[in-house]
Amino acid sequence: MTPLTPDKIYGWGVPFAASSYAAKLDRQLNIFHAAMILIFVCWAVYMAYCLIRYRAKPGVPAEYGHLSVVTSLIPDGIILAFEMFMIFAIGLPSWAHVMENFPVEKEANVVHVIAQQFAWNIHYPGPDGVFGRTSIKLISSGNPIGLDDSDPAAKDDIVSINQFHVPVNKPTLVYLSSLDVIHSFNVPAFRTKQDATPGMQVRIWFEPIQLGTFEIACAQLCGLGHYRMRGDVIVHTQDEFDAWIKKKLAEKSES
Repeated sequence: MTPLTPDKIYGWGVPFAASSYAAKLDRQLNIFHAAMILIFVCWAVYMAYCLIRYRAKPGVPAEYGHLSVVTSLIPDGIILAFEMFMIFAIGLPSWAHVMENFPVEKEANVVHVIAQQFAWNIHYPGPDGVFGRTSIKLISSGNPIGLDDSDPAAKDDIVSINQFHVPVNKPTLVYLSSLDVIHSFNVPAFRTKQDATPGMQVRIWFEPIQLGTFEIACAQLCGLGHYRMRGDVIVHTQDEFDAWIKKKLAEKSES
């Protein structure tokens, strides 16, 4: 599998569908676009017909009439039926797949993402799979999430800033939170977006299906530096991801 280059990910349309559920969400969006185009064309043709058919003519008086209530509600009924179909046949199943069918932690890459003005802090539990203790009292410029190094579980924890490394074809389960104000974790290529709210920890997940580097953007105005609050999701093969973990652990032990 060849990593995607930016010109392949981002173009005139929506970004490349790089997660397992992105194509399902795109299908829903395409149906909406097709329906809106169809409705626009039908109304434009009807309006053009009315302008020509019922245009003013010399010596011909205007005639006023009205449609029955039932007849006038037919277009509204068709639109309502279409909207109900989109909600219950397409929208809810897609929503349930993304928001309710979370991967099992033992089978996923579990990560904490802590947002702050104006960066994304990525906290990995390390090979033991256990997150070390954190405390707001320990937060500093060199320890942005307040990781307690005295906790044995924190010895193999890894923290990166704005660089979110994940393996391909494996679900990544994210516990999302914020240190200060409301942010919004948005990876357009994955069709993933979720608010990070102070005092709350929210679960989201995605499963990358393509190697490459995909932009993380903050989709919620969060202060003067909002424009520069961006990062990257770097999708590796499993072997590359394991090698990256070993490299970061070696760097940590040397520091």
